[in-house]
Amino acid sequence: MSRRDAAVTEIRRAIVLGRVKPGEKLTEVQMSEWLNVSRPTVREALNKVVQEGLVIQEPYRGLRVASMDDSMLIDLARTRMALDTLAIDGILADESGQRWNKVEEGWRQYKKHAFDPDPFVQHMGHLAFHESIWAGSDNAMLLKLWPVTRAHMTIALAQDQAIRQDPERAYHVHEVLMGVLRSGDREAIREALEEHTMHSVKELLELLTDKEKT
Repeated sequence: MSRRDAAVTEIRRAIVLGRVKPGEKLTEVQMSEWLNVSRPTVREALNKVVQEGLVIQEPYRGLRVASMDDSMLIDLARTRMALDTLAIDGILADESGQRWNKVEEGWRQYKKHAFDPDPFVQHMGHLAFHESIWAGSDNAMLLKLWPVTRAHMTIALAQDQAIRQDPERAYHVHEVLMGVLRSGDREAIREALEEHTMHSVKELLELLTDKEKT
């Protein structure tokens, strides 16, 4: 791994684990000292996470960690539901089963990392499972949209991570979803996706509200 890629990984890790908060400003000097790498390397790494959408670059104001308000979290969930359903349609249309095999592999990888002692590894396994659903669809536009969606999911999950760290719960809700996906029943899958995505974001919003009150 190059120094730039290692720095990118550490910035992602810091965002996922809440070491840098949504909306927090980042500077090359600060990040260079923290990561113990040169400023040019930090600049390249920051450019990469800006392209991914994890960090926002604002004219005259510099860099800050991306953040999502309540309405953006709801919009993300609704958009994911629509695109997940589109992906499932593509998978179900493949009678050979080859597309479904990608989802099964994504699930195997998720199970492998679901209880890793490193929460960042858990996070990456979670994202890889959801990516496998889009990859399984063989829909070129979904694959192009995935990096942007992954960045927004990372920000949302980082907010969730700051409030609760419950691998058992996360594994259970994904196990339920995977069971319904295996049924091949499109309507049941649509309902399961709604429960999985919309219910999770509503739970998060309630937790965020409770945290603000306390």
